[in-house]
Amino acid sequence: MQHQVSELVTDLLDAHDPKTSEPTEFLGAQFDAGLAWVHFPVGLGGLGAPRGLQPLVDEPLAAAGAPSPFLRNPIGVGMAAPTVVKHGSAEQKQRLLRPLFTGQELWCQLFSEPGAGSDLAALATSAVRDGEGWVLNGQKVWTSAAHLSRWALLVARSDPDAPKHRGLSYFVLDMQVPGVEVRPLIQATGDAEFNEVYLTDVRVADADRLGDVGQGWAVAMTTLMNERVAIGGQPSPRGAGMIGEAIRVWRELGSDDPVLRDELVRHWVAAEALRLTNIRAGQSAAEGTPGPEGSIGKIVSAELNQRISAFTVQLMGMAGTLYPGGYVMGRPERLGSRNDQQRMLRSIANSIEGGTTEIMRNILAERVLKLPPEPRTDRDKPWSQLPRS
Repeated sequence: MQHQVSELVTDLLDAHDPKTSEPTEFLGAQFDAGLAWVHFPVGLGGLGAPRGLQPLVDEPLAAAGAPSPFLRNPIGVGMAAPTVVKHGSAEQKQRLLRPLFTGQELWCQLFSEPGAGSDLAALATSAVRDGEGWVLNGQKVWTSAAHLSRWALLVARSDPDAPKHRGLSYFVLDMQVPGVEVRPLIQATGDAEFNEVYLTDVRVADADRLGDVGQGWAVAMTTLMNERVAIGGQPSPRGAGMIGEAIRVWRELGSDDPVLRDELVRHWVAAEALRLTNIRAGQSAAEGTPGPEGSIGKIVSAELNQRISAFTVQLMGMAGTLYPGGYVMGRPERLGSRNDQQRMLRSIANSIEGGTTEIMRNILAERVLKLPPEPRTDRDKPWSQLPRS
């Protein structure tokens, strides 16, 4: 199987030179060749191969300068695709996966609410059955890229009289239907990549439901486990990412401070240890939903990003206090940081988004270390009887 995958990669690069091919065309060809996610079924961007063979695709494509589907559509590739392929209908998989991978249709995640962040199962957005579909009403918050997205992953409460984890249903929502209002949330960076989304009598077809009615929590677990891996567990080339930027600034400024040099090396070692750990975890992961161990990468990457980005700005001295190009508030057309100062400010959110570091430590304590769980008195009570803010 390894030889087959390598041959397919060679054939893809021979037929579609990344340097001259339009990104959407190249990614479409990659999907059609079964090299999007090799462990996905044949015809859905995969080969039905072991998940551990994916680096045989990703590494040579990155070296050849191929476009990154994850960077173009991080929520779609990192969270929506594994959720759709596991819980979606045959029609949903055929309709959604290819334009997701090519970046032609961007995705966002409508989970968190003003009264339901770390305790996601307390969410209040309602889904009321109406004939062949559902009517949604509620408010979501901290939604990255909602202003750019065509589709959203959405969890809503379909049975308020069931316990909070058992009264949820999961939908794929078209962000262009009537009743969906997206409002910007300005961040410390000056950008508004986060949004709040209001849903007012939004109609969604039952065919756009993922999983059974009332089983939304189980589907959401697939999304959340993959989210943690997407945020903290993405393997990258050695010396890339935050540590690569720190090394670039170090070389550019030509610092000879031995203390700073030692700190840079410690950051490099930590980044390399995380990279190798992510590769090992990816190769050993069973096909399907990642386990709670994904929380390890999420914790370490969040804290490491914050330390390295602060160190990079420190290297810049007083220049690090300035915002290149001025502090302009606006809507980014794509996710990502424009400069080191913005990258440092943005990294603060890494320990909050996708599950706070405190929640990640609880998951590891309870599900990996098998320590006694925190007492919970609301698990079996009807959601409608629980106090809410």
